[in-house]
Amino acid sequence: MSGGALILLALAIPIGGALLLWVVGRTPFLRNEVSLVTSCGLLAAVAALTPSVLAGARPAISLFEFAPGLAFAFEVEPLGMLFALLASFLWIVTTIYSISYLSANGEPHRTRFHICFALALASAVGIAFAGNMLTLFFFYEALTLCTYPLVAHSGTEEARRGARRYLAILLSTSIMLLLLAVLWTWVAVGTLDFRAGGILAGQVSESVMAVLLVLYVFGVGKAALMPFHGWLPAAMVAPAPVSALLHAVAVVKAGVFTIVKIALYIFGLDAIRDFASGEWLLYVAGATILIASLIALRQDNLKHRLAYSTVSQLSYVVLGVAIANAHAVMGASMHIAMHGFAKITLFFCAGAIYTAAGKTHISQLDGIGRRMPVTMGAFAVGALALIGLPPFAGAWSKYYLVLGSLDEGDYAVLAVLLVSSLLNALYFLPIVVRAFFPTGGEPRPVAGGIAEAPKLQLVAISITALGTVALFAYPQFLFDLLRPLVGM
Repeated sequence: MSGGALILLALAIPIGGALLLWVVGRTPFLRNEVSLVTSCGLLAAVAALTPSVLAGARPAISLFEFAPGLAFAFEVEPLGMLFALLASFLWIVTTIYSISYLSANGEPHRTRFHICFALALASAVGIAFAGNMLTLFFFYEALTLCTYPLVAHSGTEEARRGARRYLAILLSTSIMLLLLAVLWTWVAVGTLDFRAGGILAGQVSESVMAVLLVLYVFGVGKAALMPFHGWLPAAMVAPAPVSALLHAVAVVKAGVFTIVKIALYIFGLDAIRDFASGEWLLYVAGATILIASLIALRQDNLKHRLAYSTVSQLSYVVLGVAIANAHAVMGASMHIAMHGFAKITLFFCAGAIYTAAGKTHISQLDGIGRRMPVTMGAFAVGALALIGLPPFAGAWSKYYLVLGSLDEGDYAVLAVLLVSSLLNALYFLPIVVRAFFPTGGEPRPVAGGIAEAPKLQLVAISITALGTVALFAYPQFLFDLLRPLVGM
């Protein structure tokens, strides 16, 4: 099968799965089977593209043109390949987890849940394989609309309020800022295609480039840069599998992925690095990393702490883009995958704690590691990965970000990376210590001493926790995939 056909197949599988889910939705067994088969089919289609991309090919297909040179088109390059592989693999694990979570907690509207999940993954793949900013913008907006029902899933007033804020921030930033930037770019240079080295360099004045950088960066609200980060904590009213989708699989990853694509193919790394008016991006990313970490320290609600951790952690990707050299962009790109596995593990653990013990706050977790050793052991793995300690995944991405800052002699950025890692430890490690070495009294005894979440949830948690170790031990695939992206 040709590369273009595989791209269309990867888009068609989750859309077809959503339609089939609508048909069989009244039968729980069939609904679960269709969800699992669809997620596995998507991974198979995406994985089939990988060998050609590793070999240097760029599979592409153009469907139609809106105007001469303005096509609805797809092209697979290394960064998009990474994002698509991450999203499609973690969708399988999240589907396994969701089936158990929704059943154990008696969640309503399960068919709608799985349909929206499938459409969200179709949108994520569209973003990953977009061949130009027009195609990317279309799927970017589709992702917002598909995930809105998931945020509002429970139907409570709090859920509806959180979902409205989610929708308002993401739509307003994309329509008022990102769309304006896209249209301005089209008018200025006559193309929206993604090209190595950027399409703006040498085509517009430095002042225009400065304004466009602001519009693009803040227009991608899904990247959760301050001050447009409020949608992310608000969306924590959603069930744990949705939080995992938002933080690890699709939404924020789509945001930072888009930032990296814009840096590489719209502006070009040379332009960003040599662009004096672009230094503000370093300050915004650094401030977001530190401020969000300080806010996370004050959160007692476990999911809220994890949410602000995501705001901080994903700004590492933006920081790498702002440094704009090969090591930094390698670290930023790797962090998309490293953070994905670690953060989905933490949200799976939060959902398992809620399922098994009904606990949502950190102050309630004294001794819970003795009742839920698998869950809290996996939580410790995810936490250590995000702190950046070996032998866990986050160590590689932070290592390359540190190298990138040293390459530029930017010791302020290095200080941000080191201080933020300390803050990561301060807001994660007390949770682990509290769970295994309680100081506030023993938990209520339970039969057999162990009260873990259902087995399917533990399977999903174990897969992603082991994934954080595997990514550290076997990073060669990521290196081979991403080296052409940064010219290393």
